[in-house]
Amino acid sequence: MNYHSEALVRDISRTAQEMRIDILKMVYGANSGHIGGAFSAAEIVASLYFHHLNIDPNKPDWPMRDRFLLSKGHASAVLYSALARRGFFPVDELSTFRQLGSRLHGHPERIVPGVEIVAGPLGHGVAIGAGMALAARMGMSKPSAFTAPSGRASAFRVYVLLGDGETNAGVVWEGVMTAAKYRLGNLTAIVDLNGIQQTGATADAMPMEPMADKWRAFGWHVQEIHGHNVSEILGALDRAEDVHAQPSVIIACTTKGRGVSFMEYDNRWHGGVPDRAQYEQALAELEEGLRQWAP
Repeated sequence: MNYHSEALVRDISRTAQEMRIDILKMVYGANSGHIGGAFSAAEIVASLYFHHLNIDPNKPDWPMRDRFLLSKGHASAVLYSALARRGFFPVDELSTFRQLGSRLHGHPERIVPGVEIVAGPLGHGVAIGAGMALAARMGMSKPSAFTAPSGRASAFRVYVLLGDGETNAGVVWEGVMTAAKYRLGNLTAIVDLNGIQQTGATADAMPMEPMADKWRAFGWHVQEIHGHNVSEILGALDRAEDVHAQPSVIIACTTKGRGVSFMEYDNRWHGGVPDRAQYEQALAELEEGLRQWAP
């Protein structure tokens, strides 16, 4: 496993908090969107885009790029923030989120540079990711088209972020079985385990525990981490890349609405929009949280 410096962890943690501020402004400006699940995934997405993914913003269709699939597409604001801050399109375009004529739709589409799949109906990410990962491995037999980066066993890696409520969908487990069958060691799924979905607690809607044992039973390598601890996230991503004989899943325990006191653990903020007073309070809390990561 690679060593990750305190400076790197601090920088990514700060970026994640800046992304939360972007998300808040986007949803408030559009008067629609999904804050809670975007906030819970901020450190995960920041760790991928600002350290782990082998990508080039100047060549969004580069065949060798790693693929990141946001299966929980309603959390599109966190993806748009990461893409903009990584250089795929101007940051000021975030203000057009969900506006008429904007390409930053409520669910991501491939008209946006860096978006790999259209994500609306939940549950498809793992199955699509398995197909991409298998294609990457098959492409190794065609060196004229693909050449694996140094130290990698496939031309590119695929990462899928899905929600814990999303695992209610049967198609998720069809993808899980497919990935295990083909021993896709270049596929990593990350479950944003925040415990809350649109209508309430995930345990009340459809109990999915023991989550880790389910994935193990389907033949996946499993890690369980604190999903807001950047050091743990980076370490888990490194370990997943070292697993070659089976696909990997990282179960990241997170907090819905992370960073804003009145949004945390509250399903009303799955798709809720703050009023002016709530917006100002949320912004103040996020900005205060940002100060702890100052250089």
